[in-house]
Amino acid sequence: MGYIFNDVIYYVYQAIIFLIIFQVLLSYVLPPIHPIRVMLDRLVLPMLHPIRRVVPLIRVPVIGMIDISPIILIILVQLIAWLLTLLITILPR
Repeated sequence: MGYIFNDVIYYVYQAIIFLIIFQVLLSYVLPPIHPIRVMLDRLVLPMLHPIRRVVPLIRVPVIGMIDISPIILIILVQLIAWLLTLLITILPR
């Protein structure tokens, strides 16, 4: 039974990571009113907004401002998936 939950956690984790990376990449290419971009923004931005309130943009001298909130969100999603998997394996069957 625990294996099923581990698989579900893994696939949800992978889907969220994919959506975050896809949203970041498409934000450079597609205009904000594109339907795919609007859909991805509705899925990913609610997860990014709390992080953006806490973490400021980083100023890089040559490039300009860099938003590291997607990286932090990916790390948090990995941590939560790891903790859930650990919790499922520790719980008695």
